[in-house]
Amino acid sequence: MILVLWAIIAALALVSLIVRRKLKERPGKLQNIIESAVEKIEDFLTDLLGKEKSGRYYTFLATVFVFILASNYTSFIPGFGIIHGLEAPTSSLSVTLGLGICTFVLLQYYSVKAGFRNYVRRFTKPLFLLPLMLLDEFVKPVSLSLRLYGNIFGEETVTKQLYEIFPIGLPAFMMLLSLLFSFIQAVVYTMLVAIYLDEATETE
Repeated sequence: MILVLWAIIAALALVSLIVRRKLKERPGKLQNIIESAVEKIEDFLTDLLGKEKSGRYYTFLATVFVFILASNYTSFIPGFGIIHGLEAPTSSLSVTLGLGICTFVLLQYYSVKAGFRNYVRRFTKPLFLLPLMLLDEFVKPVSLSLRLYGNIFGEETVTKQLYEIFPIGLPAFMMLLSLLFSFIQAVVYTMLVAIYLDEATETE
């Protein structure tokens, strides 16, 4: 699993470097695909956060989305997947918890950066809700991690069991459904993080 995780990071970094060095006014196929993806993600985040916040937090949220989507889709690369003993990184609780912790830290950072007074007020107004507000804040990354882990692990486990029982036909159909399912999980995680970020950076 660690091997797959590092392979994803290396592949994403390599694609980014190649596209950055070969940017053209008349883009080729790869640049067209990347630019189209960037625009779609930007439109999605703008609908959630508005133009100002979308531009400010685009890099963070787009990175989360691309990483999760790439991790989920490793199952469909020939030679990868739980059937071959190389499960998607997001089907491991340690990876999703790590992602949740990183998300939590960045949420706190952007919230404080938006205004320390508002950050404190968010937990202390009214003061008697402080314990519940703090608990809610720490539950968010755990909830995100468990939701992503449970869905991807469950999907991979079902696919593996179907492959063992019906090695022809049905697993292929499940993999087609998993393409959509994996995309939805990346969208849902990113959408929830965007909503939390919007709440955390809201100023009076």
